[in-house]
Amino acid sequence: MKIIYSNSKKLFRIYNRGFISRRIQEKVRRIVEDVRVFGDEAVIRYTKKYDKVKLNPKHLRISEIEISAAYQNISPDFVNSLKVIFENIKRFYTRQIKKHFKLKDSDNVCLGERYQPLHSVGIYIPAGTAPLVSTVYMTVIPAKVAGVKRIVLVSPPDKNGNINPYILVVADLLKVDEIYRIGGAQAIAALAFGTKSINRVDKIFGPGNLYVTEAKRQVFGFVDVDMLAGPTELVIVANRFSNTDFIVADFKAQAEHNGGLCIIITDSRRKAREIKTELEGYNGYIVITKNLSEAFDVVNRIAPEHLEILLKNPLRWLKRVMNASAVFLGPWTPVAVGDYIAGPSHVLPTQGTARFFSAISIFDFMKCIHIISYSKKGLEKIKDPLARIASLEGLKQHLESVSIRLS
Repeated sequence: MKIIYSNSKKLFRIYNRGFISRRIQEKVRRIVEDVRVFGDEAVIRYTKKYDKVKLNPKHLRISEIEISAAYQNISPDFVNSLKVIFENIKRFYTRQIKKHFKLKDSDNVCLGERYQPLHSVGIYIPAGTAPLVSTVYMTVIPAKVAGVKRIVLVSPPDKNGNINPYILVVADLLKVDEIYRIGGAQAIAALAFGTKSINRVDKIFGPGNLYVTEAKRQVFGFVDVDMLAGPTELVIVANRFSNTDFIVADFKAQAEHNGGLCIIITDSRRKAREIKTELEGYNGYIVITKNLSEAFDVVNRIAPEHLEILLKNPLRWLKRVMNASAVFLGPWTPVAVGDYIAGPSHVLPTQGTARFFSAISIFDFMKCIHIISYSKKGLEKIKDPLARIASLEGLKQHLESVSIRLS
């Protein structure tokens, strides 16, 4: 655990984190191109190479029999424990649904926009050392609420070629349409371009390692992606009155994510030394600032995934937060409630991309279509200014398409 100051060079490197090496970029480029050209064969080859699993090309998709069997391999009370969680998430995203916008004037000119659900989305669920069961419902539920017709889930298989039963059960309860036992950059490419076994999707959601993140970056444009998410992050803002036990507990919770970033920012040197003593042996930083105002300047430059404001009047400081993916206010709101049960999705921008990416909303699963309708009277009113711009740009036929209607 290191104590640094607001002018530390280390802090400047944190501000500019997120670079993916050229070696990984090139390796991912080859995988993506192979899958685009060779489809299932490339997916199976890279799964054997990186996951050490030899897949049967006829059984990439999880069968109904496997899903039914998964229920026999989970704890009996698991399904009941999901009820409150599902309700919280569904309630949050249902309230985001926006009615179609429509504007009509006295000349019978009608302008509007219509929100249309995406037809198909792909959900990437990491496996790693522990199954990210919560990521299933944190992505699938808002997709369902938005009205997405086809939801495809992919997740890396274990050494026996299986997907964790808890992931399968949650996906089944939420009526995911298709589940495939593939992961890594090859899974992202399969979702983006399609293969013989897997039809392509319109947008890809879900976190992953550097290879998955880079693959999402490389296929963007062929499909849409939710964001470029890297290792998880937590920034805690505290002062001399903040509860040290809470800070330490939240730091240790963050440390359970291998490779995650955790930074504590405080204007109290005494609090910094106290926290450092409690967290000896842990990797992370305590940043000492001149005052709390400077602390929030540092926060906005870091643009963290999770921000905890452990101050007595957190709402007073919330208005200072310009860049953060999710903000947790006050001493009774640990990040864990957002990770599992509060309602908003825990799939969030990291690596400083909260400067321009947003947390997942219902609109990430929809597209907006503009609607324009003019009457003859309305068209007559705008002919002259339209003519000036069309003439300036040298597009005479644009003007003619208006004039012919009014002649």
